[in-house]
Amino acid sequence: MIKANDIMTKTVVTIHQDKTLLDAIKTLVCKKISGLPVSNGTGKMVGIITEKDILNFAFSGDLKNTKVKNVMSKNVKSFSPEDDVNTIALTISENPFRRVPIIENDRVIGIISRRDILRAALHISCK
Repeated sequence: MIKANDIMTKTVVTIHQDKTLLDAIKTLVCKKISGLPVSNGTGKMVGIITEKDILNFAFSGDLKNTKVKNVMSKNVKSFSPEDDVNTIALTISENPFRRVPIIENDRVIGIISRRDILRAALHISCK
């Protein structure tokens, strides 16, 4: 059994819930990623914000003054580092999201994307 810990990306870029959507866009574009776990003042994950969340808001709101916490998805499916990758893959395939955070003690310690699962399934290394 392959566990989440075996394939997750361990260097996770996060954003604080009180940052603006403009800050989130800059982070997404500069880091070349499509979603960010959102944390509160104590480092606990409280949501996730994606390019899609921002695009859905962008044409009707103020990107410079709107906080991430007002646009982020709050009901986030997450997994532990010990969870089976097959379960994670099934969850991702049955839902509209592209990634799931890996949580330990309420903190994001990793993230698994569709690409991570494909890489693991096909034993592809890009290093």
